[in-house]
Amino acid sequence: MKIMTKEPLFFRSEDENDFMPIIPINETEGDADKDLVVPDTLPILPLRNTVLFPGVVLPITVGRDKSIKAVNDAYKQDKLVGVLAQKDVNVEDPEPKDLCSIGTVARIVKLIKMPDGGTTIIIQGKRRFEIGSIVSEDPYFRASVRLLVDEEAEEGDDFNAYISSIKDLATQIIQLSPNLPTEASIILKNIESPSFLINFVSSNLNSDLKEKQGLLEIQDVPKRAEKLMHILQRELQFAELKDKVTNKTRTEIDKQQRDYFLQQQLKSIKEELGGDTNEREIAEMKKKAETKKWPEAAKNMFKNGVEKLERMHPSTPDYSVVYNHLDLMLDLPWQDYTADNYDLKNAKKVLDTDHYGMEKIKSRIIEYLAVLKLKGDMKSPILCFIGPPGIGKTSLGRSIAHAIGRKYVRLSLGGLHDESEIRGHRKTYIGAMPGRILQNIRKCKSSNPVMILDEIDKIGNDFRGDPSSALLEVLDPEQNNSFYDNYLELEYDLSKVLFIATANNLQNIQPALRDRLEIIDLSGYAVEEKVEIAKRHLVPKQKEAHGLGKVNIRISDKVLEKLIEQHTRESGVRELDRQLASVMRYQAKELAMKNKVKPVITAADVDKILGQPRYNNEIYKTANMPGVAVGLAWTYVGGDILFIETILGDGKGDLKLTGNLGNVMKESASTALSYLQANARKYGIDPEVFAKKSIHIHVPEGAVPKDGPSAGITMLSSLTSAFTGRKLKPYLAMTGEITLRGQVLPVGGIKEKVLAAKRAGLKEIILCWQNEKDVSEIDSNFIKGMQFHYVKTMQQVIDLALV
Repeated sequence: MKIMTKEPLFFRSEDENDFMPIIPINETEGDADKDLVVPDTLPILPLRNTVLFPGVVLPITVGRDKSIKAVNDAYKQDKLVGVLAQKDVNVEDPEPKDLCSIGTVARIVKLIKMPDGGTTIIIQGKRRFEIGSIVSEDPYFRASVRLLVDEEAEEGDDFNAYISSIKDLATQIIQLSPNLPTEASIILKNIESPSFLINFVSSNLNSDLKEKQGLLEIQDVPKRAEKLMHILQRELQFAELKDKVTNKTRTEIDKQQRDYFLQQQLKSIKEELGGDTNEREIAEMKKKAETKKWPEAAKNMFKNGVEKLERMHPSTPDYSVVYNHLDLMLDLPWQDYTADNYDLKNAKKVLDTDHYGMEKIKSRIIEYLAVLKLKGDMKSPILCFIGPPGIGKTSLGRSIAHAIGRKYVRLSLGGLHDESEIRGHRKTYIGAMPGRILQNIRKCKSSNPVMILDEIDKIGNDFRGDPSSALLEVLDPEQNNSFYDNYLELEYDLSKVLFIATANNLQNIQPALRDRLEIIDLSGYAVEEKVEIAKRHLVPKQKEAHGLGKVNIRISDKVLEKLIEQHTRESGVRELDRQLASVMRYQAKELAMKNKVKPVITAADVDKILGQPRYNNEIYKTANMPGVAVGLAWTYVGGDILFIETILGDGKGDLKLTGNLGNVMKESASTALSYLQANARKYGIDPEVFAKKSIHIHVPEGAVPKDGPSAGITMLSSLTSAFTGRKLKPYLAMTGEITLRGQVLPVGGIKEKVLAAKRAGLKEIILCWQNEKDVSEIDSNFIKGMQFHYVKTMQQVIDLALV
């Protein structure tokens, strides 16, 4: 048999509470039940999941055939059945041994035939009975019964206190259970009969069937009340605990209900895709961390970061900040170093193969390696290559890395004007990143790479800070073993990194930064060096780049020399590389269109491909008139030749200077004129003539800005020649600064100036005696046939220069 209702009014689990018990309209009927005439035998109705108490009304759906017959027969006669609970609710077809021995006599109040063929009855409990014996089992159970009489309590304070407590406890349970209707407490208050109250509350307990049956079997009403009160106290404690937990979590659910449901959906999706990715990521991080060799401080910071990450929800903004920081810590090669190759012969061979010339620099690198080999460790010096563009400063750094077997990274500093680019941003900022130094170390996976700091003289500074000041810590061997990056928030050891800086102009580097650098000057190449570089590196590179790698094309030294002298004017070889690319493009076009190329490129071919020569040195050899002197200048693209012309006209001794000259050069002209005026008689000049002549000094190529003190002696020679009418010696050039006392001072850029003179076909050069050491550093093969005059005074210059 199946109860129609899933659950009575209260004390039940919240998913089974859609039943409202039926209360007798007149509970005084209970008194009439004592006089109820019950036959000796009754049809027995087994109930599977509830116990019927006297006075309580229940609707029941009758399903078993036996039960339907029993109900129908009883309804036709006296409407009385004996209701017994089954001991085991899972037994479908109970036998007499499966039934409890004590039950309730029930009157069938109503029998309803349902449309689906089932039968529903409404029954009311009347009297408790005890089964005697089973009279028959077919067509349904029929048993002899003995009515039981409740031992009523005497009216007293104890019993009344029990009844009052039962009412209070039941009312509290109803109030604490949100799924029970408040009307239930009104019903309780209106029940006046103590025995009915006990039966009604017992019937609706949220306890198992055995406990309810135990209450039914207690004959003494006060004892039944006491037992019921204990059960209600337990139920109240459970209801209070449940209410406490519910109230505690309700605020959280109300506040984050939307997020909760979305996260549950997301979690389900992730599980379908193969697990929670965040948990997997954290597990992978921990596994990766076990293999890291890192300092104790980094280890502790990582451990704390992972613990924080595990406590955070992936959707919180700080989650990605902490995750990215830990990811950087794992990616950095804390104590991972590549092994240096100490084979000095091999290192020299690599450097010679990659770069022609540069003997001084190569020697310095080999010295560094030698010390490293003997000592095993040393604080890396900070080398700085200073020189004009295109001479291979950056590629030399790559070559050094190759020679000693280290990783190579290049950091371009040109135009950098934010200090955070070096030191990193604090990780609390949106879009924060580590500084460029740590980014490159992270990229190359080694803590001892060769790091090229390219164009260190072109760092800018503005309101965002001064990056060159931030580099002071990076480039100080005494400090960079504890370099602090704002994003990492830890000290990182940069002392094993070999920093190599490159720059075009030493004057643009901040003095404090310049003090930390070991300056190595890279001067420009001689024509002979450029020819060798073109043959060894540039021609093969351009042939390969233009698809001519397997085609036999030769360019003779003479043709290369013509191309260098007449089509390029530079210290390096970048323009030469571009001109060779033009030649190879032409050859590639010829091969594609005509399927053949000339195997040897001649001088005529060069002019045909590149056009007429852009530079011509013939003018330097033909200038031979008084007042015209040939000077030597240094430019950022190398050395150059310049004329200084002086002409005299009638006037009042005024001096005019033209040719886009800077302040220092104008002052040199004034100094030269003042010296000549003071020593006019010594050089055979009438002092009166200075007041009657106007003097005009011009430096051709007027559009090109010129400045510096090195044209001092050239200007004096030009002035002296103009005033005396004596010509200057042909094929002669000079460079040097003068003083009012007539002394000659040394100047810089000697190698570039001398090589420029050689290119121009000049044969003699006048220099200050202190510049002799600079000439000695030039390969003697490059200046073969040139004569150098080293002077201390202007008298010596005039004696040598004027014919």
